[in-house]
Amino acid sequence: MARRSAPEINAGSMADIAFLLLIFFLVTTTIEKDKGIARQLPPKQEDQPEDVIIKQKNLFIVNINKHDQLLVEEELADLKDLRQAAIDFIDNGGAPSGTVDYCNFCKGKRSPESSDNPEKAVISVQNDRLTSYKMYIAVQNELVAAYNFLRDREYMRLYPNRRASFTEMKKAIDEGDITGAQADKIQEELQAVQDLIPLKLSEAEPKKSGL
Repeated sequence: MARRSAPEINAGSMADIAFLLLIFFLVTTTIEKDKGIARQLPPKQEDQPEDVIIKQKNLFIVNINKHDQLLVEEELADLKDLRQAAIDFIDNGGAPSGTVDYCNFCKGKRSPESSDNPEKAVISVQNDRLTSYKMYIAVQNELVAAYNFLRDREYMRLYPNRRASFTEMKKAIDEGDITGAQADKIQEELQAVQDLIPLKLSEAEPKKSGL
């Protein structure tokens, strides 16, 4: 009895189908972009303007040594206390009433020994080359949270009809939940708050070794 030959499968179009599927997934797939951490590095000595002088009271130094110990203004501190310490510094409002640097929305202690206003306040982060990445990110998160707290407060004060915070509105725009003319209007509001409380985090060059 003769053996029946198996029918052949025409695979000539398989390459075309695979190519079309590849194009489909490339077009429809959303690739998430890593935004990273936006920080301002100190300028080179020769590029630094000579007339820019930061008063010591307007400088808040946060140091992380190689043992992941946190020093705030040269004193040992716990990570859980860093956010409030940064808020107190930024929101101090130490400039005298009637001067050009006076902060009329600040709710801090108005100590003349601390920052004049949020625009003058600069937080300098210094770390060792042996500082762990986990600790570095944790410190950055706490400092950014301090700025977000103050921005949320001011946004709700200036725009109470929004019934939302600075971070909530910014997230809604970033994710595309608010678009068009309304988004443009809110962007102007967000920028106004950012101008009042600019994020001034300066990164010092890591030290080769620390205590």
